[in-house]
Amino acid sequence: MELAHSLLLNEEAYNQLGEFQKAEFIFEWLRFLEKLLPVTSRADVREKQKKLAEQLTSLLNSSPGPPTRKLIAKNLAILYSIGDAFSVYQTVDKCNELIRSKDDSPSYLPTKLAAVVCLGYLYKKLGRILGNSFTDTVGNVLKAVKSAESQGRYEIMLSLQNILNGLGAAATPCHRDIYKAARSCLTDRSMAVRCAAAKCLLELQKEAVFMWSTDLDSVATLCFKSFDGSNYDVRIAVSKLLGTVLARAVTCKQATASARQNVRKISLDEAMELLGTGFLRGSSGFLRASGDILKGISSVSRDIRVGVTQAYVVFVSTLGGQWLERNFSSLLSHILDLVSQSHPKAIQTQMDAICCRRCISFILRATVGGLLGEKAQIAAAKEICQAIWKLKKVVDVVMSDGNLETRIGTTDVTASQHVLVCVLHELGSLVHGLGTTAAPLLQDSSTGVLDAVISVILHPSISVRLAAAWCLRCIAVALPSYVSPLLDRCIERLSALKSSPEAVTGYSFAVAALLGAVKHCPLGIPHGKGKVIMTVAEDLLCSASQNSRISIQRTQAGWLLVASLMTLGPAVVQHYLPRMLLLWKCVFPLSPKDLETERSRGDSFTWQVTLEGRAGALCAIKTFVSYCGGLLTDEVIQRLLPPLPCAVDLLTRLPSIHKMYGNALKTPAMTYRHRLYELLALLPPKTYEERFCAILKELVADFTATDNQMAASTFLLPPLCHQDDLLLLGPSLQETDHRFIEEQLLLGSNIAGGSLEHDPYSIYEKAAEGDSVPKPLPPALSVISAAVRLFGVIFSHVAESQRLQVLDKLLASIKQTKGARQQTVQLNIVSAFSSFLKHLASCKGSLGPEEVRRPALTLVMGALESNNPLLRCAAAESLARLAQVVADSAFTAGLAQVSFDKLKSARDVVSRTGHSLALGSLYRYLGGIGSTQHLNACVGILYTLSQDNTSPDVQTWALHSLSLIIDSAGPLYHVHVEPTLSLVVMLLLTVPPAYAEVHQSLGRCLNALITTLGPELQGSKTAVSALRTSCLLGCAVMQDNPDCLVQAQAISCLQQLHMFAPRHVNLSSLVSCLCVNLCSSYLLLRRAVLACLRQLVQREAAEVSEHAVTFVKDCREDFTPEINIREVGLEGALLSLLDKELDQRLCQDIKETLSHMLTSVAVEKLSFWLKLCKDVLAASADDFLVLHLADLIRMAFMAATDHSDQLRLSGLQTLLVVVRRFASVPEPEFPGHVILEQYQANVGAALRPAFAPETPPDVTAKACQVCSAWIASGVVSDLNDLRRVHQLLISSLTKVQAGKEAQSQLYNESASTMEILAVLKAWAEVYIVAVEREKNQSDAHKQTVTITNSTDESYRDLTSSADGLLDLVQADLGTLSKLWLAALQDFALLTLPSEYASQLPVEGGAFYTAETIENARPHYHNSWALILYATALWLTSTGFLVVDPDEGVTNLSRPVTPTTMCQDSSSRAAVKSPEDVNTDIFHLILGISVEFLCSPRSDAAMENITACLHALQAFLDVPWPRSKIGGDQELGVELLNVLHRLILTRESPDIQLATLEVVRQILFAAQEHVREKRRSAEVDDGAAEKETLPEFGEGKDTGGLVPGKSLVFATLELCVCILVRQLPQLNPKVTGSPAVKAGKPQLLSESGSRLVSAALVILSDIPSVCSPEGSVSVLPTILYLIIGVLRETAVKLPDGQLPLTVAASLQALKGILSSPMARAEKSRTAWTELLRSALVTVLDCWDPVDGAQQELDEVNLLTAITVFILSTSPEVTTIECLQKRCIEKFKIALDSKDPVVQLKCYQLLLSIFQYPNRAVSYPYIHSLAPSIMRKLQETEKTKPENSAELQVIQEGIKVVAALIAIAEEEHRAYLVACLLPLLISFLLDENSLGSATNSARNLHEFALQNVMQIGPQYSSVFKKVMASSPTMKARLESAVKGNQESIKVKTTPKHAKNPGKSSSIQLKTNFL
Repeated sequence: MELAHSLLLNEEAYNQLGEFQKAEFIFEWLRFLEKLLPVTSRADVREKQKKLAEQLTSLLNSSPGPPTRKLIAKNLAILYSIGDAFSVYQTVDKCNELIRSKDDSPSYLPTKLAAVVCLGYLYKKLGRILGNSFTDTVGNVLKAVKSAESQGRYEIMLSLQNILNGLGAAATPCHRDIYKAARSCLTDRSMAVRCAAAKCLLELQKEAVFMWSTDLDSVATLCFKSFDGSNYDVRIAVSKLLGTVLARAVTCKQATASARQNVRKISLDEAMELLGTGFLRGSSGFLRASGDILKGISSVSRDIRVGVTQAYVVFVSTLGGQWLERNFSSLLSHILDLVSQSHPKAIQTQMDAICCRRCISFILRATVGGLLGEKAQIAAAKEICQAIWKLKKVVDVVMSDGNLETRIGTTDVTASQHVLVCVLHELGSLVHGLGTTAAPLLQDSSTGVLDAVISVILHPSISVRLAAAWCLRCIAVALPSYVSPLLDRCIERLSALKSSPEAVTGYSFAVAALLGAVKHCPLGIPHGKGKVIMTVAEDLLCSASQNSRISIQRTQAGWLLVASLMTLGPAVVQHYLPRMLLLWKCVFPLSPKDLETERSRGDSFTWQVTLEGRAGALCAIKTFVSYCGGLLTDEVIQRLLPPLPCAVDLLTRLPSIHKMYGNALKTPAMTYRHRLYELLALLPPKTYEERFCAILKELVADFTATDNQMAASTFLLPPLCHQDDLLLLGPSLQETDHRFIEEQLLLGSNIAGGSLEHDPYSIYEKAAEGDSVPKPLPPALSVISAAVRLFGVIFSHVAESQRLQVLDKLLASIKQTKGARQQTVQLNIVSAFSSFLKHLASCKGSLGPEEVRRPALTLVMGALESNNPLLRCAAAESLARLAQVVADSAFTAGLAQVSFDKLKSARDVVSRTGHSLALGSLYRYLGGIGSTQHLNACVGILYTLSQDNTSPDVQTWALHSLSLIIDSAGPLYHVHVEPTLSLVVMLLLTVPPAYAEVHQSLGRCLNALITTLGPELQGSKTAVSALRTSCLLGCAVMQDNPDCLVQAQAISCLQQLHMFAPRHVNLSSLVSCLCVNLCSSYLLLRRAVLACLRQLVQREAAEVSEHAVTFVKDCREDFTPEINIREVGLEGALLSLLDKELDQRLCQDIKETLSHMLTSVAVEKLSFWLKLCKDVLAASADDFLVLHLADLIRMAFMAATDHSDQLRLSGLQTLLVVVRRFASVPEPEFPGHVILEQYQANVGAALRPAFAPETPPDVTAKACQVCSAWIASGVVSDLNDLRRVHQLLISSLTKVQAGKEAQSQLYNESASTMEILAVLKAWAEVYIVAVEREKNQSDAHKQTVTITNSTDESYRDLTSSADGLLDLVQADLGTLSKLWLAALQDFALLTLPSEYASQLPVEGGAFYTAETIENARPHYHNSWALILYATALWLTSTGFLVVDPDEGVTNLSRPVTPTTMCQDSSSRAAVKSPEDVNTDIFHLILGISVEFLCSPRSDAAMENITACLHALQAFLDVPWPRSKIGGDQELGVELLNVLHRLILTRESPDIQLATLEVVRQILFAAQEHVREKRRSAEVDDGAAEKETLPEFGEGKDTGGLVPGKSLVFATLELCVCILVRQLPQLNPKVTGSPAVKAGKPQLLSESGSRLVSAALVILSDIPSVCSPEGSVSVLPTILYLIIGVLRETAVKLPDGQLPLTVAASLQALKGILSSPMARAEKSRTAWTELLRSALVTVLDCWDPVDGAQQELDEVNLLTAITVFILSTSPEVTTIECLQKRCIEKFKIALDSKDPVVQLKCYQLLLSIFQYPNRAVSYPYIHSLAPSIMRKLQETEKTKPENSAELQVIQEGIKVVAALIAIAEEEHRAYLVACLLPLLISFLLDENSLGSATNSARNLHEFALQNVMQIGPQYSSVFKKVMASSPTMKARLESAVKGNQESIKVKTTPKHAKNPGKSSSIQLKTNFL
């Protein structure tokens, strides 16, 4: 294909190709040329123009396919626009000549069509350049229309559209002629021609003024005729034409009108009147229409009505949102008039009325909902309200005036009903869409929205009553605070007006609708409402028989209330279940005998009431089963079952009862059937299996009933077909923007559409997705639908023998009927059988033996050749499911063979379509039937069928089937990919665009092929490259197709290609295509665009955004006026789409796309994003967020103070995030301040409205969270500023204290629970922060005091804010502590396992009610942890001692129980003893903590775990709880085991550290306990008997530790766990494994080091809780671990620093070595042995491992040896072998070249030499002192060169000085004599002192100082040494003199004042 990429056609390459490849090559060249020509220089083009023009025009003769001819035309037009235009006339003439040709053969047709297309594009591009030639051209083309077939007419219309577009006003002379031709084409039998004509006329009206002036009426009539018998595409195109023309007529400027005399400007009323005429009278002329109306015939077909409806929407949309705002009143009155009493014939039947109402609702929804902003919508709602009040007055007058003729009155009332239904539905939708933003509208008393809606609840028409109820439901969902008041109002009116039939039904509808709304309101309703409603329902049912006038209404209302109550779910219903089951039991007779008696006793009316009651009861039980599955225990099912046999018996008797009592029972009997079928389908079939026969008999009778003439395949079959197969049936069954009105056309002409009045019980159900209101079908259809579902369930559970009988009967009944009736029966039976197969497959059942298969197959095969395409689809699906349930390969192969044979022999479309789909379905369900041979056969047959150009239907179905096979065959299909792809591309290039359905199937095939190829498409081989090019070529053809669904397929294919081979998809052109279709009028195309965008931005968000803006800037024509990408970017365009888009799936895609774009490019384009968000809220590079903080806070403030509750919650959440993120960010301009300080006022103002009394609890709860975060953040230090926000929390606390009486009655009690707990949690957070801050500052103060007092003032400021915050909280702490304890007590009760449910308080807890227990649980789970921590801190601060403000005395706290909450102290129960109270609190806090920590769920927040551990820490800081844990070893062990499990399951270092701190405290508690027992034993027994004292501590006399019962063992386990996790080498089992080798020591991370250190601290404390024997048991383990840590982490750090772990291990070692147990009589010997072994282990650390020298830090090991020497008893370290080894290590260290090692060695030896026990220190002195002296003497020659060497010498001198001090008298003189010369050698004379280095000078000063000290101390030795060496003496004197001189220089001013000081120095030093 690369050879095709040239300016001129490569004819050489072209001629070598086969026929098909030529077409592909040409198309590729033309595609390339289209992109190349505009960027080629004009000179180059002109140079090759002649040749290029010849090549292109010659292609016209080569029978080009539709996409190719379009490209030829485009390229010719571009060529002449860039190059010379002189030869264009030749081309035009040539095209005209081709069109005039008399050759009518099919082979010549493509050439003619190519010429037509070519002319269109030439004139479009070159326009007026072509001068006057256009009249001949247009004449020629119009002449051709008359004899053209449909393809020709289609292309001519589109070509004329292009000619008009190019010529503009210049084409005026031909306007009339074109208009005439297009008129006839607008009513063409071909739908594609109609669409093309509509596009042509749409172009024409831009310049042809007559179309929207003089000929406006005829244009409108023409459009109405075009709608008649139209399809969806035609309605879209023609409605656009009609709407646009009318909008033009209304808005045409006066100037234009005056310039042309014959222009008639029409008014808005006239334009709407025209549309109204079409809506009411259709396409017939006025005279004929009026004649029909006189005869009482309605002649308006539904498709005209639907088309006109769409035209209304186009009309208003074209005029725009602002126009609609100004003219809404006129529009509303006009469209409501269409369904008013002015036009009774339009609504004479229920079917017409429902159709008209839907159309009116659609117009209102599409305009008001899609074009108006919030304010305008509120204004529209007020206007609608006025309409309701006006209609209400009319009805009131009629109803109250008895003198008027009744007939006229009822006409008025019935006619007003349809208007009211429409306005109520729209009002409901409006308020629903506005959400809480509609609050001001409802509060506006002048409008009286609620009063208006409630006033029409009493309307005589049931439709209006239902519509009013639904409207109330919408209001309730939008504004949840209205649910409770509305329920109260309706229940009150229902009780008061029990005698009015309208009131009983109307208000019961309203209550049911409101109950249905509760599940959409997160805050629910008060639990008590259910009780009231149940009582009202029982009252209505009991009183139904008292007044026969309203018996039916009361019965219906009673059961409706019971049924709607069930939707509140198990938590509510369980309380009323016994009452409901009693009602259920009473509604049916107890035995068959009673039923028989009943049948003979009643009359028609009593049977109506009875059936209504029983149907209602069945519906109530059905709703119960659907909504309360959790309550369906075996016991409840058993109680449900007894009435069922009687219900089924009544079902079987219904026909005879109907016959006996007449037609009045028809509808009640039908409703009863429907309800029973629905309930049985939901119950387990086993529960009624003995009634299967009777039920099946009734179901078969329903399917074959003689009076059932309704064939409504479109509602029965789609759910039973595969969703993908429905695409075959055109747009009618697909989702579109017009689905609400379009779906009416799917039903037969005699079937009414779905509407609420068909089933009042649907008022409490949720509307289907995409519907604004439920649309139950008429009862006759609903019964069949329910029967089909039930048949599926029952038939899959009956015996196989019975199946055979039923199937035979069903087949016989189809044969016995004829004509339309046969179709209906067949449809019902096939639907039922499909339902059965679907059910059987899902429950993995078996069909049965051969005898059953045969009739089943006959049934399906019959349907597979039905004329109804939907039935064929269902049959193909059933055939595949049949093969699936039989699961026999021979049977499946047989089925496929039948289809093969049929396809080979049959020539009719029906058989070929049905059987081709059957093959695809078989593959789909059985994953490829098996053999490749079979696959080859299938593919071969489908190839042939897909090329049958005589029947587009056959092509469509065959290609669809092929796409299923490609999808299902998987890798097996690889061999067919290339030929299939060639076939697909060939068909794409040849099939006429009018056959859009064929192109859609081709698109599905291409998509399946791309999926099959998958990542292979990235390959670079020639074969892969060719396949990839073909795929891209196919996509290009589909992108250019006029059909939107084909374009959607193209986008989907490109999306797949981009996923598998992104480099090969041109992102720029793909994004351009997406931008163009972003606002398409086709829903499926918009969905495809957004799905593709969502995928693209996940990888390349920035590029996509840039391409979109670039495309829009480069694009000359404004392609999408709806969205302005140029100014707001793609992101802004998507945001604006969210305002207009009503489709939920699409909105979700838009949100996800925006979310991906935000996360990818927000940092780079931050200003842009913030501006976008701000603009949205305002209507309702080194960029960092902190630079936009003001914007963020302003946005959060705007959102938090909005009317919309959802927006308020989002605003508060944003504020919360801002506070948490920016709390610690400093203010750059004012050091010492943080950046958020300046926004205090904004934060306060944003929070204040959330604490208003009318605010919903969820908003207040969120605001509390923000308050506590703000106070805790530390941003505000000034107490007065802090008080503003603190005051808000106080107001909430006051509300909490007020108790349950003060709680809002608007919402469920659990909402109050949520609010109360949010308040308590917020206070808890503030208190925790206040305590922590005070603690930190007191710690800081202690450090400050030790250093200096200069910072007193600044410290005071800091403390004042911390103390102040604590003081603020302290004031309310008494109340808070009680509330916190109450909340914890509630939480503890709620976490009890279900088996303890009986122990829960009957009336509920402090903050929850027993009935709302399930709803309350999540709120407690959300807040308990911080409350627990705060409570623990409070208990710590009081030491378990509390001042009770009620009693004014200090008293030990009492837990607040639900009974004592909010009560006066005098009414409380007997006061418990302080010990009991403390024990209760202790167990409450410990119980909650242990229960949670035992098994925190995997999703448990880390904050909760941390808070719980901190609470335990605080708790154990107090002696009393410690004594409880210390005294109860089992409790301690359990707690340790829980903490151990926590460490195993949570990796967070913070959690593990907090856990270790709790472990340390538990151990400390045990230590205290052991210490106390020992002390008390000593006191009790007296010191004299000390030897016989019992041993306390673990291990007792034996030293044994029992796992599971031993505290020490549990602690050890935990510490080992921590240590081994950080240092796996410590595990002896692991050390030997190849994974872990003893190697270099390692430096742990900071968190790891802290964990190890904490564990070592605990280890060192363990022996103190053991008995001497016990301590011996644990000592080896402890020593192993401590020394192990030392060995594994002894890393050399710079400057001789110790790693944290080493310091900790040395500290722990010291703790262990100095333990009293080492000296205790019973353990001393064992300890000594073990400590010696430990010392050997340390000494062995120096030894090489595996021949390699260890890289340990010897300083750390020397320190460890020193700790042993100094901390143990001498007998441990003084044995010779050990002592020798230790001395050896010191010797090695002394000889080290590393000054740091030498320095540390000297320091350690100094501490050993000074050790008081000479047995320990002397061996070291004897062995090492000579070495030290020698080392020092060596330094005489090599003076120190740096500070490190200097320190070593200084430390060495200190050691020698210390030796002198401790030496015996006779050796001292010798040592002094050795040291003095050394010191004097370091001295400098006065000359050299000035020039000496720093090190030399410092050494000089140090040596002089030492000499000065030693001289006087040992004067005799000193004098001797001086006398023996004059040189030394001279050196010393010189040094002293030099020193004095330097002192003089430094202190001259002082000496002047005080000359005595110098003499004193002389006296002191001059002692020679």
